[in-house]
Amino acid sequence: MLHTHRINSSDELDEIVRQINAASWDDANQMAVYDVASLRAYLTRQDTIFIACYNDTDAGSTLMGIASSRLEQKPYGHELWLYVDEVDVCADQRGQGAGKQMMNTLIDLAHTYGCEELWLGTEVDNIAANALYRSLDPDDVESVVGYTFETDD
Repeated sequence: MLHTHRINSSDELDEIVRQINAASWDDANQMAVYDVASLRAYLTRQDTIFIACYNDTDAGSTLMGIASSRLEQKPYGHELWLYVDEVDVCADQRGQGAGKQMMNTLIDLAHTYGCEELWLGTEVDNIAANALYRSLDPDDVESVVGYTFETDD
């Protein structure tokens, strides 16, 4: 049975980081190595939401994927929105509903927090992600150009 769990700093972060680093990720995930100190620092911010999706069976619990997001305050009208930074499904767990489970959880959390909207972006050529997000009946699908500015020398 699939379920999501919102990870917080009081959870067993050593085990969660072990699970994330041991999971099967591929180039589509662009996954970095997780460490407890970084995850703890991320979770101590008041605006972050980090969830994990698990499949529970008689044989145990399997990590299916993780998602990170932030509650954002607009500089006008006291409007809140949820910005979804990453939705990553383990390469060997795709096609089993984990992405949809995590997105529905994030949509529900955005509603719970009184957000005006949930926003996320993905690459145009990410066919699986685009199919998932379109299946959730979005209110708008935008064409966006992204820019990256490296700050290291």
